[in-house]
Amino acid sequence: MAFADILRRQADTSGGGGSGLGKILSGYSIEVMPRTAAKVERFADLLPRGTRVYIAHIEGTPIADMVTTARRLRDEGYAAMPHVPARIIKDTATLEDWVRQYRDEAGVEEALLLAGGPREPHGDLHSAMQLLETGLFDKYGFRRLHVAGHPEGNRDIDPDGSSRQADEALLWKQSFSERTDADMAIVTQFFFDAKPVIRWSERLHALGITLPIHVGVAGPTKLQTLIKFAIACGVGPSLKVLQKRAMDLTKLMTPYEPFDVLGELAAYREAHPNSMIEQVHIFPLGGITASAKWANTQSNAVAEAGVA
Repeated sequence: MAFADILRRQADTSGGGGSGLGKILSGYSIEVMPRTAAKVERFADLLPRGTRVYIAHIEGTPIADMVTTARRLRDEGYAAMPHVPARIIKDTATLEDWVRQYRDEAGVEEALLLAGGPREPHGDLHSAMQLLETGLFDKYGFRRLHVAGHPEGNRDIDPDGSSRQADEALLWKQSFSERTDADMAIVTQFFFDAKPVIRWSERLHALGITLPIHVGVAGPTKLQTLIKFAIACGVGPSLKVLQKRAMDLTKLMTPYEPFDVLGELAAYREAHPNSMIEQVHIFPLGGITASAKWANTQSNAVAEAGVA
């Protein structure tokens, strides 16, 4: 059953009360890298105006390219949210220079703060908590700060396979959110099974963490490509969903689309309107054009179903 059909069925059975489902889709965010953004002639041809666009900062990307991409997105009417990876930043002075450039040269007011990919930090900074502790994002008037969440665990944070240190980090960030002027949220890695994510969100809430969660999903792409990215990014238990799909030759030949996982999340949000799960963030692993087209088609289907 197509996701739009799921939404229509839920709207019919709930008297049209599927506004939470519409919010998940209509508020989607997406991400680009500077080199892929440079290939987009006009973002207006791909994305609804006002869409939040994360800018991935891969090690080795010059800050000038990041700022230029952010400025372009802002000029074209989008909310630019650059990644700020602690481990590729030399020192606090460099961080302040970057933050100042984003604000003064590109009008940026949002950022995703994370540890980053390199195992060895380039300097003294190695965590999102350290970035927040500098106070620089409040100093330069950033209105929104996102941090990473790991529903399926993260061996870099908890080598023993537990969630102890990851939980402690999120508890610290929850506390920080209560003393910063910025709005905060958690954005997750992409995943393929909604159940572990739902359980994780409920567990966080029981710990006293109430930050909104923006759930990551992979946009449409070839299954082989997706499995490669999933392994490289350390996607955990839900990788089994892809492996099972790969065993079905009829599905192996068709692009992956996240209908099943979004259908489960939509149903959960319908049943739990106070859930911390707020919206969807799309990882365009098959290209931003394909992912944006897919997301817009689903959002339009929601609107036509009368649940947006």
